[in-house]
Amino acid sequence: MNDGDQARLAALQHQLEDGAGYAILQSTRPQTVSFGLTDSPVGQLAWIVEKFKEWTDPAFELPEQAVDRDLLLANVSVYWHTRTAASSARLYKEGQSGWGRRAPRSEVPSGVAVFPGDFGIRRIAERDNNVVHWSEFDRGGHFAAMEAPDLLVGDVRTFFSGLR
Repeated sequence: MNDGDQARLAALQHQLEDGAGYAILQSTRPQTVSFGLTDSPVGQLAWIVEKFKEWTDPAFELPEQAVDRDLLLANVSVYWHTRTAASSARLYKEGQSGWGRRAPRSEVPSGVAVFPGDFGIRRIAERDNNVVHWSEFDRGGHFAAMEAPDLLVGDVRTFFSGLR
């Protein structure tokens, strides 16, 4: 593995040890967490903004430096006004049984875009998927569509143009 892969693997290990509480809670008690998030707009805001703080481009100290504050608040508002904390948490409950299990290899042509803070390791992705397109970017983060839409859209276009 190269230095970038080693750093991503170390970041993933840290995430598993210190940053996976939200996933464990949603996968084991989705209804419990949903009551608090659905009942409190401040709770919903804190729950989501904490993820933006952790997962946006690490070059920025605050999430609103990576994502426009109005866009961030609109994102939170969608969850609040549609009361979808429970349904979004249940996604974790449904997927929990597959955690840690190796999925069968997929031959579907796949593209991967790795943004700062992501855990993408090409060798691992290629083991399980037919990776035909791989990109690494120096700006953006987990919320690439909000942080660096120009990079994401360009990469999606490049990926699909190769499949025509």
